[in-house]
Amino acid sequence: MKILVIGGVAAGTKAAAKLKRQDRSLDVTLIAKDPDISYAGCGLPYYVGGLIPTREDLIVNTPQKFAGLTGVNVLTGREATHLDSKAKTVTVRDLSSGKEEIFSYDACIIATGASPILPPIPGAQLDGVFKVRTPDDAIALREHAKANGCRRAVVVGGGFIGLEMAENLKAQCLTVTVVDLADQILPNVFDPEMAEYVRRHLEKNGIRILTGTPLEAILGQGRVDAVKTGQGTLSADLVVLSIGIRPNTAFLNDSGLEMFKGTIVVDEHLRTNLPDVYAAGDCAMVNNRITGKPQWSAMGSSANYEGRTLAQILTGESKRYPGVLGTGVVKLPGLNAGRTGLSEAAARSAGYDVETVLAVTDDKAHYYPGSSIFITKLIADRASRKLLGIQVLGGGAVDKMVDIAVTGISMGAVLEDFENLDYAYAPPFSTAIHPFVQAVYILQNKLSGAFETFTPAQYAAGEAAGYTILDAARVPSIPGADYILPTTVNGPLEGHPKDEPLLLVCNRGKQAYFLQNRLKYYGYTNTRVLEGGLVFNEVKSCGCGPSVTPAQIAEVKALGFLFDKRTRDRFNGRIITRNGKITAEEHKAIAEAAERFGSGEVTMTTRLTMEIQGVPYNNIQPMRDFLAEHGLSTGGTGSKVRPVVACKGTTCQYGLIDTFQLSEEIHERFFVGYNNVKLPHKFKIAVGGCPNNCVKPDLNDLGIVGQRVPQVQLDQCKGCKVCQVEQACPIKAARMENGKIVIPEDSCNHCGRCVEKCPFHVVDQSTYGYRVYIGGRWGKKVAQGRPLDPVFTSREEVLAIVEKAILLFREQGITGERFADTVARLGFENVQKQLLSDELLSRKEENLTAQVHLVGGATC
Repeated sequence: MKILVIGGVAAGTKAAAKLKRQDRSLDVTLIAKDPDISYAGCGLPYYVGGLIPTREDLIVNTPQKFAGLTGVNVLTGREATHLDSKAKTVTVRDLSSGKEEIFSYDACIIATGASPILPPIPGAQLDGVFKVRTPDDAIALREHAKANGCRRAVVVGGGFIGLEMAENLKAQCLTVTVVDLADQILPNVFDPEMAEYVRRHLEKNGIRILTGTPLEAILGQGRVDAVKTGQGTLSADLVVLSIGIRPNTAFLNDSGLEMFKGTIVVDEHLRTNLPDVYAAGDCAMVNNRITGKPQWSAMGSSANYEGRTLAQILTGESKRYPGVLGTGVVKLPGLNAGRTGLSEAAARSAGYDVETVLAVTDDKAHYYPGSSIFITKLIADRASRKLLGIQVLGGGAVDKMVDIAVTGISMGAVLEDFENLDYAYAPPFSTAIHPFVQAVYILQNKLSGAFETFTPAQYAAGEAAGYTILDAARVPSIPGADYILPTTVNGPLEGHPKDEPLLLVCNRGKQAYFLQNRLKYYGYTNTRVLEGGLVFNEVKSCGCGPSVTPAQIAEVKALGFLFDKRTRDRFNGRIITRNGKITAEEHKAIAEAAERFGSGEVTMTTRLTMEIQGVPYNNIQPMRDFLAEHGLSTGGTGSKVRPVVACKGTTCQYGLIDTFQLSEEIHERFFVGYNNVKLPHKFKIAVGGCPNNCVKPDLNDLGIVGQRVPQVQLDQCKGCKVCQVEQACPIKAARMENGKIVIPEDSCNHCGRCVEKCPFHVVDQSTYGYRVYIGGRWGKKVAQGRPLDPVFTSREEVLAIVEKAILLFREQGITGERFADTVARLGFENVQKQLLSDELLSRKEENLTAQVHLVGGATC
């Protein structure tokens, strides 16, 4: 039997190889237009991105290797030009010589695949414009990008290949924009709300997405430099066209073969309407497994299955190809996306009574390193409860979720069939209840009425208008919404009638479901949970605003309680600590206060102040009273001296001063002692134990840095060829000049690392001290503090400078300006002169009693 296979890559080579394995006596000839008959077409984007290093890695089989391995007669550089089914011949042109050959067959397999669509627009042939279908395409693209230093790429087409190309071009440090004519990326693959989530994710990861945007022209003189679109002109020095593919079937137009939009129509045995002519792969139109209707699925996986099955059919086995489900998976930056079966729209179009659910679950044990989430959308038929489709997004193995659905759908499974399947579990791989089964449970609850929801699509369409949002997340997360922790609900909600439309929202949907369950028990009749919660949806404020007044917010702010704008009445209360140092008993008291009066969470601010989260307005004074019983207070806000921040000083290997003792003295004398003194703005003090500046003292209003000033005994210097002092200096200030060690005063930072490093005791002596910086600032307008000239050698001198700086700021600062602005306005030399004299102290009482800065400039 003589079998002619037209085309290679996936379906053609798979069919040819299997035919010879089934029956070695068969005469199998494979003709291919390209020199590469078997390559990893799906790996091309990853070659562009550099994950696949060489061309050879993409080649599955060379013609010679394939022929030797299988016994197939392989002829490359041949293009089929005509099929005569009556004569059972195919006319083939030799591309190198132009001569025509006639091949006869007993059975003919058409596996010619598909080619990229090149739009008929100006500039499509410019240098720097690429399609990606063959290894040579990918090689040319990667070489062009490297040789020309390309930095801006436009990918036209937001399907699987286009997005894979976008990811891999970004991996090569190009700025990437994806343009698609459709109103969403991944059109006809993912439902709109799922595609919208992917779009937001890609844009957060630096890939710009423009949908609903036609490509009008590619601009440039010889080489591309821009792309003209319906939304304007985009700069580009590289363009990838990935707008779709077209079956390579033009040579069959006069053959009598039945085709639909260029695809070859086949039956379940992959037979065409012509006798002994078969088709497989990207050029063939197969059927959908669920609906039985024709479906084109140009995937390497289905092409391989079709080729293998066809070989079995031709060698007498009782086989059929049952069709496709449209299964696909794609890797994106930090997100994987997979799907199979019918989309929601396709299921409705096919006549199903559709129910869907969107579930957010852990993809493995949440405590296991590298755990992520699955965002799973299930589509099912209400009446039969059959699973119809799945779409999954997540950071991990979304393919396993999709593959479970493929198996279930193919077996005609209903939701109940998945309930107790014995899926593999261990913390590195899954959750105890498999995430697929969790999603099924949630859909079952929805079908039973136990779980009443708005889907993300319904929410985006405005169906939740008129519903009052209740924030059921673990911590307050929605500005302007009432925060209701489900565990606190033991009866009707104050201020919310039982018939009020309530939209319950949490991070994923689980907490909100728990709240709905409780509210139903207490008689609430109109509650809905937002599926996917805050993880999936962009939830906006319900517009009801805070339940506390601006005056109340201002009043408790002065006590150290900052309003959490995500909530209606919750505050974060700052507990004052002495440079972050508190006793074990104080720790216990703070933890108990957080549990009793707040959300149970305690955070540390950047200035080592502890902050109890989520304190309701009515709990503020009871919490302050409780803390006061344990010797603790709140505060640390407003236009006054703020709590001091310091590094750990001599408990660090580089520390030169006891920062704990100094900062506690500053705390007592100036934070506590000057607590009622109003200033033009906040006044921040930081103490650093050495010039490493770990707590950035020079970026505070006043910063103190520990010093160790080396004293050089030059008469003992031996002029060593390798000087240990010079070697020890981390900033290379110490150096040998004319055979002697020199440590210039203006470049030495007084870190003390050089002291006692010389074996001849040249630098054994040093002086410990303090350097004071003034006028630093961090935030919207950064200002570098400048040191006063002297290195102070006593703590009392430093404390006096701190006090004089505070007094100067109060006396000469303008309300609303920072100390850095005051120093700049008065001039550093002027300020330094005042700080080094005692005139400010002589006016201290008059200064402190003056009625100034009644409304300071601090807003946080």
